[in-house]
Amino acid sequence: MDQNTRDIIVREFRSGSSRVLVTTDLLARGIDVQQVSLVINYDLLTQPENYLHRIGRSGRFGRKGVAIKFVTKDDERMLFDIQKLYNVVIEELPSNVADLL
Repeated sequence: MDQNTRDIIVREFRSGSSRVLVTTDLLARGIDVQQVSLVINYDLLTQPENYLHRIGRSGRFGRKGVAIKFVTKDDERMLFDIQKLYNVVIEELPSNVADLL
């Protein structure tokens, strides 16, 4: 997409006229939208240091938020590195995920 098209799409997402935004790491930083409550990561990052920027789109400004990551067997090492870097335990998705939003 050209820059103008990306700007329009992000503007629509920020205004709420578009409720879903699908993006690449290009927009992992800099999307400052208050009403984001759910972030789904199709794949893990190549750099664990960028993890907070990706999941930080949800639950901003004191609101609740959930970040879901699809993890394969090949991702286990990166998941371990993320948990170690941020001193957190990333849990398996609970069945009551709707209650967390």
